[in-house]
Amino acid sequence: MTWDADAKMQFLFALRSKGVTDARTLQAMEKVDRALFVRGIFEDRVYDDMPLPIACGQTISQPSVVGLMTQALGISPRDKVLEVGTGSGYQAAILSHLARRVYTVERYRRLVANARLIFDQLDLTNITALAADGSHGLPDQAPFDKILVTAAAEDPPGPLLAQLRIGGIMVLPVGQSDTVQSLIRVNRTENGFDYEELRAVRFVPLVEGLGQD
Repeated sequence: MTWDADAKMQFLFALRSKGVTDARTLQAMEKVDRALFVRGIFEDRVYDDMPLPIACGQTISQPSVVGLMTQALGISPRDKVLEVGTGSGYQAAILSHLARRVYTVERYRRLVANARLIFDQLDLTNITALAADGSHGLPDQAPFDKILVTAAAEDPPGPLLAQLRIGGIMVLPVGQSDTVQSLIRVNRTENGFDYEELRAVRFVPLVEGLGQD
């Protein structure tokens, strides 16, 4: 499939119908062709609003969920963003059009290598992709204005909460991996953390340590 005008229009219409209405988020998603991040037998479904399998037993999230999570972060052009769970690199590419700097971490080195190739191809020079245990975040680069987690933990990981600046926002799925999870938004205030439940979702679990692949 090709990212032609018709495909793009239908793709954006589907996003709006699912609640992705923020203009900057839609503009960023229009700039990033999802087809670059999906290979193999699922290429013909690349513009459908559905998650698709990628390497290492992971998935590329459905576009509407990517859009809703991005929208919920409220990224400004000066923000420094941490993404936990690079996966295909699709989400990080979208974030790169909204933020000043994006750090993305992934436990599978193979996925990091694949994502870097696409970032280079797209000349996305404000993304730093690293193989690391995402549950620990990146303390050397903290604090972050925004943090996005694309794998589900039972509770928001303490190290990630600690790396969120006061006034910052984290969006992540929480819940057991074998049940429906909740997407939540965490706002860090002077007095602690405020939690807001956004919607039901289903993500792969957040696993500690580096993967073998």
